[in-house]
This record gives sequence, C-alpha cells and structure tokens, in this order.
Amino acid sequence: MNSKIVVPLARGLEEIEAITIVDTLRRAGNDVTTAGLGNTKIEGSHQIKLQADQRLKNINARVFDGIALPGGMPGTENLKHESRVIQLVREFDATERLVAAICAAPLVLLDAGILEDRAVTSYPSFADRFSGLDYRQQRVVKDDHIITSRGPGTALDFSLEIVGYLNGPEKRAELAENMIHI
Repeated sequence: MNSKIVVPLARGLEEIEAITIVDTLRRAGNDVTTAGLGNTKIEGSHQIKLQADQRLKNINARVFDGIALPGGMPGTENLKHESRVIQLVREFDATERLVAAICAAPLVLLDAGILEDRAVTSYPSFADRFSGLDYRQQRVVKDDHIITSRGPGTALDFSLEIVGYLNGPEKRAELAENMIHI
C-alpha cells in the first residue's frame, strides 16, 4: 500500500533534507505533496529555489498518512512560527499517523508538545533544548509513529526509515540496494 505524505517547505529550509525526503518517498511509490508556507516558491538556506506543489493553507490533513519536516535555519524557525504546521503535527500525532522531523525540525515537535515520553534526536547543537526528554545521539530515532534524525548527512537514512515505516522492511531494503545505500 502506498501512502500520502505532506512535506511543508519553509523559506530557509535545508535543501538536502527536503529533496532527499521527497525523492526517496516517491521512489518507494508514495504520493508526496510539498506544501509551501504562504507561497509555492521557496528559497532554501543555500539559495536553491524550490517549487512547492501547493500552499500549506490548502492542505486537508484527513487525506494524508503523515507529515515529514525538513530542517535547516531559518526554515525550522519559520515552521515553528506557522500555526498551521503546529496544528498539523498535533493532528497527525493524535491520530497516530507518521510525524517525521530531521535536523532542527524536531524543535517543531517540541513546540507542538508531542515529545513527552518519546525518544528523540536532532541536530547536535540543539540537544540541550530537549533537556528532560529521552534524547539520543543516534543517526535516526524511531519511537512508534514519530521518526527523528540529525541532519543533512543522515537524510537518506532518515528517509529510508520512513519508507520502512510506511512501505515495510522489504521495500526499504529493495530501495536501499537500488540506491547503493548498503
């Protein structure tokens, strides 16, 4: 079964993370919709321009199986300050659908209040922000329907973990082999 995932794109996002998430999930056969905050034209933190499929305000959470947040700065700050992103994260969590965040983006999950009693990781320089939580210094951390990861260098591991969650371990292994990620 293929899943429908929404990937919010904010100005100042980390391009490697955003593109890796979208590309990997689509290679696995999932329907990925990119949704721009306020606009469909997004410029990343390294001045790479991206075109979102639609605006975030038009996203109907009921038709999606999960949400995946790329990190980067100031992209994560822009995600954190968008009430619709916080609302979507809470809605997906409350219905136990996929909530995935990489790099600085786990800070959005923290602000949404969904990390209590959950294992989490993030970009190393943000570790102190997760004080009192089950913070792990691992490349990818999966805790039920919540998946977090550390940064650009872990983007493929993170994306393959999402594929494993959505499409099963066989699809994950097949895709990893096809991508020469062995």
